[in-house]
Amino acid sequence: MASPIPYGRQWIDDDDIAAVVECLRGDWLTQGPAVERFEQSLRDATGARHAVAVASGTAALHLAALAAGVGPGDIGLTSAITFTASANCVAYCGGDPHFIGIDPATGLMDISLLEARVRELANKGTPPKVIVPVDLAGQPADLPAVRRIADTVGALVIEDAAHSLGARYTHNNTTFRAGSCEHTDFAILSFHPVKHVTTAEGGAVLTNNPELATKLRDLRTHGIHRDPKRLTRPDEGPWYYEQASLGFHYRLSDMQCALGISQMKKLEAFVVRRNEIAARYDDAFAKAPFAGKIVPLKKTEHLNRNAYHLYVIRLMRQPGETLDAVAARRKALFLNLRERGIIPQVHYIPVPMQPYYRDKLGRLDDGSREYYASCLSIPMYPKMTDGDVARTIDTLAECINAGDNR
Repeated sequence: MASPIPYGRQWIDDDDIAAVVECLRGDWLTQGPAVERFEQSLRDATGARHAVAVASGTAALHLAALAAGVGPGDIGLTSAITFTASANCVAYCGGDPHFIGIDPATGLMDISLLEARVRELANKGTPPKVIVPVDLAGQPADLPAVRRIADTVGALVIEDAAHSLGARYTHNNTTFRAGSCEHTDFAILSFHPVKHVTTAEGGAVLTNNPELATKLRDLRTHGIHRDPKRLTRPDEGPWYYEQASLGFHYRLSDMQCALGISQMKKLEAFVVRRNEIAARYDDAFAKAPFAGKIVPLKKTEHLNRNAYHLYVIRLMRQPGETLDAVAARRKALFLNLRERGIIPQVHYIPVPMQPYYRDKLGRLDDGSREYYASCLSIPMYPKMTDGDVARTIDTLAECINAGDNR
């Protein structure tokens, strides 16, 4: 039997291995020169002025929320369709996450719902402290619109760009890179193995604000700094440091950054290959036996280039069909694909459905319910061969033709 094809997978080659081995043979394993070189590669790739490498994408979100000043009682708004960390970062700071419904065609935050919620909260005297738009599956959220809405109440914007490194969007005839922070105060990245590049585990916070960057660097290292201009006892001695705030041990090691530097050299090739795979999927799914039965996520008008962290299909709801029936068909398709060696995934279970949040928040919005009932992520990673892509399409067609997805 052919090897299973997962929904995502890292691509580690001899250059990556050599980079890590070189680091292991050097003088630095934890915080050393590779960290700054990796951060520079992130600045080069996104256009952001500051990059702060940290232990994970979750740590990046937490530190961004802290640097934004989120505290007890503050409200943070994020998408209902995301990984839980996009909401947890607000809760970690003592704040209250609220969830904005999504457009089920794109999976992205519905801007009209965001605007209405911000207005409602402002009228109650409790405007949001932060808004965390989520770039889903490689497609950026409508960041200029989020920025416009945030500015009406003085909220800071944290772009969850964990899916969109290498993506581009257009606003007023100008093209911007995901993570550039041109329309946000922060952007966060993740370097988990299934992301565009990997450091095994790791993340980063990007910002164009030097004061926020200083806060982030302090917070990732216990709140400790050695800046002579900021020390209260600058003449104490060369060993001296001060803890100016309550921070965390969220650093990324030199060894991980050595891997990241090597991976970043291949980012463009990785994104190009993801787009090639997506084009083959798009072409196949526009024809029989798929037409009218499944549909990929819709591309927004402002999209310039999709980074395709994921390739998400949605089962089309048939006339008179309930969402429960769609969800049952999705489950059957998931199980039948897995039996045939194509390993799909679901991105994501709506965060308000999680018991921790469900008991506090109650009803889930209709768009998120519709999206969740119908979504399925199929294999998408640059190491896929054309044969792997064809096998995925053919296996999905077998399931369709066998009636697994009627």
